[in-house]
Amino acid sequence: MFEFWELMDQLLNLILFGLLGIQVIAMQPSVFQFLLCATAVPVALLARWLSVVVPLGVMSRFRRYDDDTVAILTWGGLRGGLSVALALSLPAFPGREIVLGSTYSVVIFSILVQALTLGPLVTYLRQRSATRVETSRAGVAASSDCRSQSGALPSST
Repeated sequence: MFEFWELMDQLLNLILFGLLGIQVIAMQPSVFQFLLCATAVPVALLARWLSVVVPLGVMSRFRRYDDDTVAILTWGGLRGGLSVALALSLPAFPGREIVLGSTYSVVIFSILVQALTLGPLVTYLRQRSATRVETSRAGVAASSDCRSQSGALPSST
């Protein structure tokens, strides 16, 4: 049964992104639309960052989160089929092309850049976190060695 729904999901995504491709070919972008699309990506990332920071800020009173949680959740907030389907379902109105172009640019950026760099980002953040832990442990060990050799706490003169 799960195989059937997985196949349906793949087929519907194929149809949806096929429609996306046809629609992009049919669009006649202007310089203004190009600039607007280039602006849509950072705006979407900023909105995602805010939608992660605010709830985590509230929830941090009850639960501790890793330092890299915000970065991973922000970069990992991939957009795709649902955004395109909603944009395509909009009725005809004067700004529809702008909404479609902005949605397409955010989705394409999400698929081509965010999805392909999420794994390396997590690897980098883990290594950076491990380095920080090792550095702090080395500092604590050096501090305790200094105390044990002198028999007293180091003075700050």
